[in-house]
Amino acid sequence: MILVTGATGHFGTAAIHFLLEKGVKANQITALVRSEKAANEWRKKGVHIAIGDYDNYPSLVTAFKGVEKLLFVSGSDIGKRLAQHENVVKAAKEAGVKQIVYTSFQRRNETETSPLWIVAQSHLQTEKWIKESGITYTILKNNLYMDFVPAFVGENVLQSGVVYLPAQNGRVSAVLRVELAEATANILVGGNHENKVYEFTNTESFSYQEIASFISDRTGKTVHYVSPSPAEYEQTLAKYGVPPDAIGVFTSFAVAQAQGELDVVSNDLQNILGRTPTSIGAFLNTVYKK
Repeated sequence: MILVTGATGHFGTAAIHFLLEKGVKANQITALVRSEKAANEWRKKGVHIAIGDYDNYPSLVTAFKGVEKLLFVSGSDIGKRLAQHENVVKAAKEAGVKQIVYTSFQRRNETETSPLWIVAQSHLQTEKWIKESGITYTILKNNLYMDFVPAFVGENVLQSGVVYLPAQNGRVSAVLRVELAEATANILVGGNHENKVYEFTNTESFSYQEIASFISDRTGKTVHYVSPSPAEYEQTLAKYGVPPDAIGVFTSFAVAQAQGELDVVSNDLQNILGRTPTSIGAFLNTVYKK
């Protein structure tokens, strides 16, 4: 039995669909959801349903009983994530789960000086807990979702003519979330992934200057790249009414990219996908039109 947490989120949903496509029978998959209402889509497909919540330890122990492989999709509530993840790992051990496949994050700096420390802390601790649990693991160091690049570029980039982001000349090897989910499904149905850590990145990195040039070429509209100071960037976003939490996240990731935190290039994802991941150019072709 394979259990997928976060089964109604983008990543978990895609992973279950790929498992079904790859021949796993629906009755050999369990979708962990927080309510009966959320279970309707998967129930129609014959997928087993488990009601559970990262905040509710007993519900996790019950849900994980009889599970051989657990796809542990990291929680999205950063403030509560550390306690939630501890619940998941402990429940998996108590329930006798054989293998955990965990969606972690790409990084270079693992200290408190990292601009991504607010994100990093819970991931690093979770990886430690998983390894100490004695459960067979596969840890996926997922790079930035390419799907988020347009948000960093700005939704009005064609009107403003400016990509405005304090990423300096930093490069990032972002990947499509759906391709990460597909590779994860390949791991769940395949072998020889025990106690391994994979660098899930693209096979090439890019800068925001290159993105600005690409958008210009693609649309015929001149787009410049401007890298302000982080403080100036935060002030500008605040003037446009962006919520403080969102400003913090955008700034942290921009500074991380400026410092090369996400400039890691590996063939791990390509090897497990069995093909080259979608390039930034191919992706942007679907976003920006002439």
